[in-house]
Amino acid sequence: MKTITLSSIKKTVLIAGLAFSTSFAFAQETAVKPATATTTTAIGTQKTWGTIDGVQYIGMVQGPSAAVADLQIACVFEYTEGDIFSKEALPAELNGLVHLDEALKGRLTEIRKTGKFKGRKLETFLITPDKKVLGAKKLLLIGLGDRNQFTPELMTEIGEIAAREALKLNVSTFAFASDLKDAGIDSPTALVAGNVAKGIINEYKIQSGLKTDRLEQFKPLTKVYLLAGPAFFTVAGGGISEALTTYKN
Repeated sequence: MKTITLSSIKKTVLIAGLAFSTSFAFAQETAVKPATATTTTAIGTQKTWGTIDGVQYIGMVQGPSAAVADLQIACVFEYTEGDIFSKEALPAELNGLVHLDEALKGRLTEIRKTGKFKGRKLETFLITPDKKVLGAKKLLLIGLGDRNQFTPELMTEIGEIAAREALKLNVSTFAFASDLKDAGIDSPTALVAGNVAKGIINEYKIQSGLKTDRLEQFKPLTKVYLLAGPAFFTVAGGGISEALTTYKN
């Protein structure tokens, strides 16, 4: 896993990083436009969809720049020129990846454009910015690979990588944003959210087993925040709840 420390970023960037709080669409959006949605959920809303192996899976209406957790995870495809600013992507005022880029003073785009982080499938890249630049202490990027090859099934593997890297970083909470619509990709919200939850649960069970056998050491997870936009909170929650049900006795 590559890492970078952005010590040059000033704390005043917080204003830009949190400006998105008036936005109406973030991670795990579908092609349905917010204007056509019949209901929306207020920004900042949280709901615990279930608890598995002592870990609470919490839906949260928030974007990746401001979600408060030990670690924020965001997903990005291999770079194409201007991708998160394209007409296919969410408008800038609604786009979680754009807000991340703004909070990091353009470094997200620079890191991707220069090939420091290529965004290849399951590739990871850790950023540790100055305090208060983001809501989270650290930002982990996970690559989604070629956007033209994307399938919802990939998100199960992405969830596994998310859990594994979170445990390596010894965090007890992390927030996860798929950022698919932000990148201009249509996706089935419930299926994507459910697959992410399954991947996280599966990997946590594996790592917990290794810990029991004294083959691994890590701080137990307590909360996983799965981010969704106001218009799709309920839909995403349905997918997460269904996924969690398969693990309950």
